[in-house]
Amino acid sequence: MRGLKDKVAIVPGGATKIGQAIVDAFAAAGTKVMIADINEEAGRTLARDGVGFCRCDLRSDEDIAGLCAQTRDRFGRIDFLVNVAASYLDNAAASTRAEWLESFDVNVVGSVMLMQAARADLAKNRGAIVNFGSISSRVAQTGRWLYPVSKAAILQLTRNQAMDLAPDGIRVNAVSPGWTWSNIMDQLTHGDRAKTDRVAAPFHLMGRVANPAEIASAVLFLCSDEASFITGTDLCVDGGYTAMGPEQAKPAIPLLME
Repeated sequence: MRGLKDKVAIVPGGATKIGQAIVDAFAAAGTKVMIADINEEAGRTLARDGVGFCRCDLRSDEDIAGLCAQTRDRFGRIDFLVNVAASYLDNAAASTRAEWLESFDVNVVGSVMLMQAARADLAKNRGAIVNFGSISSRVAQTGRWLYPVSKAAILQLTRNQAMDLAPDGIRVNAVSPGWTWSNIMDQLTHGDRAKTDRVAAPFHLMGRVANPAEIASAVLFLCSDEASFITGTDLCVDGGYTAMGPEQAKPAIPLLME
C-alpha cells in the first residue's frame, strides 16, 4: 500500500497479539514503529531494528509526553497513531465509580491525550489516527457494560476527531473487530484456538474468529494513501457479525414447522 514506507507509527497496546500483528505488518511495509505498552517484558522482546519500545501507561500524561519525545528522538517524526490498548475491566451493573473511570481513562481519555501530544507532528506530516472500536459498541451483551459503552464512545470520538482535525490534514478512522484471536481469548480458553473458533462460529458468517493479521491489514489500509479520502468512518472487520442479526446463519422458519 502506498504512503507507508519511511513513515513512523506509535502503537499503544503493541505488545498484545493484535498489536504485535500490526507492528509486524507496519515493519514489513517499511514503516518504523514505536511500541507503547505497560507490559515491559513483552514489549522489549519485540524491539528490533526499526521497531522501538517505550513503556507507557495511558493514564499518565507524563508517560505520554515521554512516548512522543522518545519517538521523535529515535525516528524523527510521527505519522500514525494506532490505539490498540484497552482495559477489559467490567463488572456490569455492579461496576463502581472507580471502575467506570478506570475503563474510560484507558479506553478513551488516554488516546485523546496521546492525540494532543502528537497533534503538531501529525499535522506537519498529514498523518492518520486509527482508533479501535468493537462489535461490542453496537449490541447489548449480557454482563458487559464498561467495555461496550467505552467502545461506543470511541466511535463517537472518532467522528468528532475527524471533524476537528480535518483542517490539519489529519484523517481519523476506527476499526471494529469481531471476535479475534487475542490476549483475552487466549486467557479465557487457556490457549485453545479451536475452541474459540467453535464458540464464535454461530455469531460470524465466516464461521471463526479473526486472525490478528486480518485486523492489521485493515489498520494499514486506513493509514495508507489508498484511504486518502476516508475519514470519520468505522471499518467493521468482523466476519459478518454485524450483518448477521439475531437469526444467525441458519434458517429459522423450519423451526416453526417441526
